[in-house]
Amino acid sequence: MPRRPLGLHYSTIGYYHYSKVAVMNEVRRRLVHDRELLGVAPGSPGTVTIAFTSPHSDYVLKVIRDRPTSGYKWDNFDGVDAVLAKYKRVHEINRTGSMLDNIVYYNLKLERSWFEAALADELLDSVSNCVQLREGALIFKYVIAQRKLTPLNVFLESAPADKAERAMINLGFCIRNNAAANVFNKDFDTRNYGVSRYLKIYLYDYDAVEALTDVKVRTNRDRCDGEEDVPAWFFEPGVTFLPEEIEAGLRVRGRGLRRVFRAAHADLMSVEYWEGLQQALRAGRYRAYTHFPIPAISRILARRRSPRNEASSEYRDTAVLRKARA
Repeated sequence: MPRRPLGLHYSTIGYYHYSKVAVMNEVRRRLVHDRELLGVAPGSPGTVTIAFTSPHSDYVLKVIRDRPTSGYKWDNFDGVDAVLAKYKRVHEINRTGSMLDNIVYYNLKLERSWFEAALADELLDSVSNCVQLREGALIFKYVIAQRKLTPLNVFLESAPADKAERAMINLGFCIRNNAAANVFNKDFDTRNYGVSRYLKIYLYDYDAVEALTDVKVRTNRDRCDGEEDVPAWFFEPGVTFLPEEIEAGLRVRGRGLRRVFRAAHADLMSVEYWEGLQQALRAGRYRAYTHFPIPAISRILARRRSPRNEASSEYRDTAVLRKARA
């Protein structure tokens, strides 16, 4: 708790206005008193958003590009307003502890001298829907602020094997938690997820978020090898999802890490899992998949309250790792 930023404390207890003020005060303190500069946030550059932060800030600021970059994965871009609406929606719903909150500022003024020159030029060039230069300052129509986390793809490149494996297992629980809240991220790329210091995984990019109940779950596993005709689902309108493609969609290069994910969450790659969850959501039955990646020494109170659940959860996680390593 002492290490958690003040703005997040206010948000947790429901004082949203105080939270907005505290977050921006913390950001400005780094820029004014510590003389840090805002630069592009660590990790891979976003195709839809530009994320920026200062070196020791606890927050990342985001704005939405006028148009996606060449690396954009989807056929159509619904526009800036549609993406901003998704960020607002995530702020208002039950985030199941697996999605970062969004604090949206409007008409925000930040001095241009607080930005690295290259970032300021990119913002003025690529985000004209939001940013204007006026009297030596950048005036933002809106800015999205989020807690800063280590991007999952960056974490996996240098993390010890045991922590990387634990993060992959927790990624599966993050996907489950979000789906249980009727939130489906059609881009499973690990660049869209962040890691906390307790190895908990959060989704923080929302431009590819859809309502799970609106998604069409299909499969190609019923097709024979060598079939060259286009599958029938290809012509269906809307968002189509093939569960068997999740593992490839993660874009994780380590074969062992993919094996760990597959061993722990094989049901995520089945049509039955997703269709069953859709039916439960439509019937109004909320299915929460919760997982708390806290060190075992910190679980004493929880274990006393529910020894059977805690023991089985810990045993299951250990068994999964052993099976994957084998």
